[in-house]
Amino acid sequence: MARKRIKVEAGSGNVFADLGLHEAKELKLKVRLAVEVNRALEERQLSQEKATKVLGIRQPHVSDLVRYRLDRFSVERLMDFLTRLGKEVQIRIRPRRAGQAREPVQVHHVS
Repeated sequence: MARKRIKVEAGSGNVFADLGLHEAKELKLKVRLAVEVNRALEERQLSQEKATKVLGIRQPHVSDLVRYRLDRFSVERLMDFLTRLGKEVQIRIRPRRAGQAREPVQVHHVS
């Protein structure tokens, strides 16, 4: 039986850009922040009902957040959720080193 060759194409590191979505960089950042919010909710073992009080949003919005339906949330709002959950959010601006290609914005989880 002959094997078919499968064409494999390397990704860019941003699935949203690979899919041709318009605001790919912002979408990637929002997902990374939402991952951290959801991680913090799990760490604190908050139900959706309790999360509404901490985050200051209604339960259907918490449901959207934990299911990564992020259309209603801005990057700033997601960062606010992190601070409400007791996390420190830092924004660093520094010159890029010569010859070093990097993502414009990075999110790092620090335990």
